[in-house]
Amino acid sequence: MVRENEIRDNEVAVAAPDPVDGALTFIGRISTPWTSRLTCPRQGRHDGPLCRIEIFEPWVAALDGVAEFERLEILYWLDRSRRDLVLQSPANNGKVHGTFALRSPVRPNPIGTAIVKLEKVEGAILSVRGLDCLDGTPLLDIKPDRTLFKPVAPPQPGDFDTDPAAAIYCQKA
Repeated sequence: MVRENEIRDNEVAVAAPDPVDGALTFIGRISTPWTSRLTCPRQGRHDGPLCRIEIFEPWVAALDGVAEFERLEILYWLDRSRRDLVLQSPANNGKVHGTFALRSPVRPNPIGTAIVKLEKVEGAILSVRGLDCLDGTPLLDIKPDRTLFKPVAPPQPGDFDTDPAAAIYCQKA
């Protein structure tokens, strides 16, 4: 079994530069059933356990309107993850992948993201399903699932700027 911070065969760690403060503010805390990376799911499931997101003051008012959405995108800080691997072997078979080709929590800036199913909102508490983070994980942001979201603001010219030639870059061959 893989230990929490071991470096597997062929994985590569680097000496990361000193961090520069991005002035992030934790706006809440996430409660889940998982206290170890070894038991935490690799992907959240919408039929998974009920998890709780607590929003801190003064951010509670920002929840106004959130209950209208079936799904939310949750961004969180993977505070217990290492930050120095550039090549990883998730299958522990010696085959490596670049960190940016994986959804691993081990990243230079350990930001996690999940699309969750919103079950209910009670004051400063959101009950959701679909998270894949450890209990006590700091919350960075909440957004409506982009596939459900329609902008409230009126359209502006840049919303319609397209380059037909660029469309080929977004398609698999």
